[in-house]
Amino acid sequence: MMVSVTQQSAAGQKRRGRARAIVLLAAIFLSLGGYGVWRGHAAAAAKSAQPTPKIPVTVATVRKSDFPLYLYGLGTVTPPNSVSISSRVTGVVTQVPVEEGQMVRQGDLLAEIDPRPYQAVLDQAKAKQAEDEATLSNARVVLDRLSTLLKKTFETQQDVDNQQAVVTTTAATIEADKAAVEAAQLNLDFTSITAPLTGKTSFRTIDPGNIVQAGQSPGLFTLVQLQPIYVSFTQPQDEVPAINKVFAAGPVAIDTLGTDMKTVLASGRLEAVQNAVDQASGTISLRATFANQNNALWPGLSVNTRIHIGTMPDAIVVPDEAVQHGPDGLFAYVVGDDGTVRRQTIKAGPSDDGDTVVSDGLNPGQRVVVAGQYRVVDGASVDATPAADAGQPQHVGATQGAAVQTKGRS
Repeated sequence: MMVSVTQQSAAGQKRRGRARAIVLLAAIFLSLGGYGVWRGHAAAAAKSAQPTPKIPVTVATVRKSDFPLYLYGLGTVTPPNSVSISSRVTGVVTQVPVEEGQMVRQGDLLAEIDPRPYQAVLDQAKAKQAEDEATLSNARVVLDRLSTLLKKTFETQQDVDNQQAVVTTTAATIEADKAAVEAAQLNLDFTSITAPLTGKTSFRTIDPGNIVQAGQSPGLFTLVQLQPIYVSFTQPQDEVPAINKVFAAGPVAIDTLGTDMKTVLASGRLEAVQNAVDQASGTISLRATFANQNNALWPGLSVNTRIHIGTMPDAIVVPDEAVQHGPDGLFAYVVGDDGTVRRQTIKAGPSDDGDTVVSDGLNPGQRVVVAGQYRVVDGASVDATPAADAGQPQHVGATQGAAVQTKGRS
């Protein structure tokens, strides 16, 4: 009985020990949790006490400048003259002294046909003419003698008339001989094929040693004129009134542009406007002339064109990047003097070459965000850095190559 009581007392002490341990651990955990909560509140309070960092953005100044207007189109370079070089006589090609793709001047020798057969024909024609001229001279001497004898009644009028007919016939024969000589000389001249214009040769289709026929097709090669050169292009029919107005006022400047729409390949002038609109495409055809001294324009090349049709004086201009598209239309972020931004609804006009005309919503001198907009919200504080070319007018005149669309943004 005594053993049983002792065992029960030992078990009770163990239970009380475990309870005290559990309470101690719970107290420790609660203390640690409270400390964590306190640290979190302290960090949040410290964070809220720090100022909100400013959003870095790039800004440009709204400016006022004259803004040239251009019409854009897509054209094809065409040579004013393209000639297929063919032989006008039949014969063997003895030489082709020009290289394929060579620039030649008007009158340069391009090819030669064997001239010997035609030289022989010319010599025969000249010999025949000389023979008939000798016959005519003798007939005239006889006619003079008979005329003298007729006066002395030693000859009859019939003999004189017959001799006069011989003289007349021989003189006509000589005229035919002269024509034969000229024809033979022409054929001989045609054996030397010369350039009818200054231009560039194509790949040749006939090599020396081949026999060519008169007027054979295809010819020996093609010769195209490069200077000056044409560009044919189209414009929408809605632009016809504006084109006719500037065309009637005087020379109209036109540029051809590279694929980047900025590099000017060549500058020229509008040459002609088609007399009717193509009803199938709703476009008007135009043609411009370019000096093409550096051969930047090549026959068959597709180029972009722009025509200067006017200038918007004192236009409000901003970089394209400042114009943003929203669900309610176009807007721009304007930076105030206090360093905060506000969203300003705007109306945009013509745009190109990195600039857009703003018809309503902005004033010269205001600063607009041109980079970093994706982080900006209305009322945010910003750290504004001026753009590298901020405030520097890009459009200062129609002759400096600035390109402007006449269509506004939507």
